[in-house]
Amino acid sequence: MSEKKTIKRPEDCYDFLIIGAGVTGLSAGMYGARLGLRTLVLGANSESELAIGGVITLTDTVENYPGFIHLTGQELAKKIEDHARSYDNVEIKNERVTEVSKKGKKFKIVTDKDEYETKTLLFATGTKWRKLPMPGAKELENKGVAYCALCDGPLFKNKEVAIIGGSDSAAKESLFLAQHASKVYIVVRGVELKAEPINQKLVAQNSKIEVLLQTNVTEIIGEKFVEKIKLDKKYKGKDEIQLSGVFGAIGHIPLSGLAQSLGVELDEKKEIKINRNSETNIEGVYAAGDVVDTAFKQAIVGVAEGVVASYHAFKYVQAKEIEC
Repeated sequence: MSEKKTIKRPEDCYDFLIIGAGVTGLSAGMYGARLGLRTLVLGANSESELAIGGVITLTDTVENYPGFIHLTGQELAKKIEDHARSYDNVEIKNERVTEVSKKGKKFKIVTDKDEYETKTLLFATGTKWRKLPMPGAKELENKGVAYCALCDGPLFKNKEVAIIGGSDSAAKESLFLAQHASKVYIVVRGVELKAEPINQKLVAQNSKIEVLLQTNVTEIIGEKFVEKIKLDKKYKGKDEIQLSGVFGAIGHIPLSGLAQSLGVELDEKKEIKINRNSETNIEGVYAAGDVVDTAFKQAIVGVAEGVVASYHAFKYVQAKEIEC
């Protein structure tokens, strides 16, 4: 294994370094570059397999981002990436961050390929899917149990599937799956499907989709592949439904481990606590996007938080006059 490159100033010292290259990180990188900061965006972290573009690239339809009536998540991410890359003073690299630490007035970032120093740091690390907890879910993952409709939905053409979850994500996933599957069940443990009104309406109008309220899946059953799910209440006289696929949509887990290792303050959900300036409890360290404690998780919200972080990182660099 080759040794990591020794940091050579100023080549490996940045004004603003962003961990996470989803739409939040890419937008922060674009804006940091506009403000004249020497900026580096790193596309992966030690807790996530997602690289440049982030989780939105797994979304089939985006209709709530201002300026675009309809486009895919991949298209939106690419537009923002291209905008960021149009500036000469921003670099975007697909490297996995494994360690962050304080080094004097700056921060040291270690990746699987290199090491860097930065005057300011932004965590835009996002989240990962919360895995289904019932028996059979782990054993049958990638054997009919999945978490991304866009990735795996086409594999279930003309088959029956279920989505476990009661959020807007579950509704949107069901609408995509209905383009391929013959039947889609949404199994909701609560008294209602908590989706945006437009998605509620589309689900109700789709004859392929059926919502089962106040119902829990207690087991996913199958030998080599998913064969059926077991319910905690009767459905058409039985407590089992024969199907071929089960998709989890029960929320996300914040990827805040790197931030926590630096001493960044988290809330009880392990989300990074920020103020209105996207500042954390550590001077010069910012956070934005789905990893933070903002209640409303949307791409446009994360992008805005990232831009706010860029501005305050710029003000911080100006005020502190930290030398590389």
